[in-house]
Amino acid sequence: MSQTAFHVVIAEDEALIRLDLKEMLEEEGYVVAGEAGDGETAVKLAEQLRPDLVIMDVKMPVLDGISAAERIAAQHLAPVVILTAFSQRDLVQRASEAGAMAFLIKPFTKADLVPAIEIAVSRFQEISALETEVGSLRERLEVRKLLDRAKGLLQAERKMTEAEAFRWIQKTSMDRRMTMRAVAEEVLAASLPAAPTAPAAPTAPPGPESESAGS
Repeated sequence: MSQTAFHVVIAEDEALIRLDLKEMLEEEGYVVAGEAGDGETAVKLAEQLRPDLVIMDVKMPVLDGISAAERIAAQHLAPVVILTAFSQRDLVQRASEAGAMAFLIKPFTKADLVPAIEIAVSRFQEISALETEVGSLRERLEVRKLLDRAKGLLQAERKMTEAEAFRWIQKTSMDRRMTMRAVAEEVLAASLPAAPTAPAAPTAPPGPESESAGS
């Protein structure tokens, strides 16, 4: 899902990986608006350029990728996709808590790249929409859990991607003038099995008195 003039900032200290990533993005129609070799420069570029996405390595000089992602997320500048080696999977939870929206495990291919971008952008839009719709952080967490369950059902039942499921919920919310929470609850309710009908009470056989009364 590349978009017209979809701008990306790449932050990767290994020049060869940065070049490969740039080529992949440009082949898919993305515009590489800026490149950084350290986390501090990545944050500055995000502040200056306000890109649609930042792709950032988890380990970089000056400022590591997790800290940089946290600063970018705190300012709501852009969704962040974190690049990580398979051996660094223990850092994924930390990066997620810092505000990263999706992850790419090295080595990756173009087939891995585009879905990660879709997920990151979709989750960023979801958080932005929830901040508008729901006031408190506690409520937002509750609604996100509902949305995650509803998206999971849509993915399973309608063969949608996560991004498509969110866009469906968001569009339905707008078209029907409902909150996304209400749409998610409706999706979940529709998937519940119907309550079983209680069996009818057995009719007692006629006793001797009724038989004699009839004769």
